[in-house]
Amino acid sequence: IRQPSQGPTFGIKGGAAGGGYAQVVPMEEFNLHLTGDIHAVTAANNLLAAAIDTRMFHEDAQSDEALFRRLCPDGKDFSSIMKRRLVKLGIDPNKKPVDLTPEEASAFARLDFDKSSITWQRVLDTCDRHLRKITVGMSKKEVIRPRGSDKDSPKIQHNRETGFDITVASEVMAVLALATSLADMREKLGNMVVGYSNTRQPITADDLGCGGALTVLMKDAIMPTLMQSAERTPVLVHAGPFANIATGNSSIVADQIALKLAGEDGFVVTEAGFGADIGMEKFFNIKCRASGLKPKCAVIVATVRALKMHGGGPPVSAGRPLAKEYCEENIDLVTKGCCNLVKHIQNANKFGVNVV
Repeated sequence: IRQPSQGPTFGIKGGAAGGGYAQVVPMEEFNLHLTGDIHAVTAANNLLAAAIDTRMFHEDAQSDEALFRRLCPDGKDFSSIMKRRLVKLGIDPNKKPVDLTPEEASAFARLDFDKSSITWQRVLDTCDRHLRKITVGMSKKEVIRPRGSDKDSPKIQHNRETGFDITVASEVMAVLALATSLADMREKLGNMVVGYSNTRQPITADDLGCGGALTVLMKDAIMPTLMQSAERTPVLVHAGPFANIATGNSSIVADQIALKLAGEDGFVVTEAGFGADIGMEKFFNIKCRASGLKPKCAVIVATVRALKMHGGGPPVSAGRPLAKEYCEENIDLVTKGCCNLVKHIQNANKFGVNVV
């Protein structure tokens, strides 16, 4: 199962520990940041966000030569992560910094962000609506004299509009859920695209030199947390990507460990959250392809109240009492709503999976 975000936990939805005998316990530990994996995602995501704005700050104020000197101060050799960028640019990675032509040095040092294309935002694991759109770079020290301008020209504020997402919406969280090993996570983190250059070339975390640093921050988060259900069934808690913007499934690593522990005669039930129309299809289309694992069956959870709603029942709004139709017997609404359940069963069968 996935680890709950503090956004829903402190919102109207409450926690995500499940119900009945399947409830994960202790519930308060489960719902309140557990081992801190979500905080590790926050730290990694925001490190990369800081690197993006810092890089743009220096690129907008400095010449190609000055940028290159900052990246290679001793001029002796390139680091391993720098060699990745050389290969991407089609430059011989065995070259020394002093051997690069001016054109090669410029291409290496200047990422040349198209600021309107930046997709990477800062994150926080709290529903704070006032941070959805913000302006950064308003400090008195965040001023520059634009590159190429006269030395007597006035300095300008180096700011831009950006915003915060909730931590579980970070691509770092999706990477954690889809990684199959520490090395695989390192590659996936380094390949994350954060924006594009003015020539429409994708700019990655490795282009910024951050792939290794992100992995160091995430090295402990790759291990799932062992908990239990109310009837003492082992539960592996790991990752927490939302399904409306990410994969909506717990991690591949947790599935691999669970299958090894359960053995050939055991059963592993893995969550595909946010409904059969999102979580299940993303489980098949994305997670199964990444892991190579194939489920024996799909368990569709259908409640009487949900069937009533699909059968034409009154709207359900968060924070408002349920309409009487949902609290009293109403066979007609349940019957009409079954067509929705039938469609979900048909969708699962299209993947060649039996349905319970």
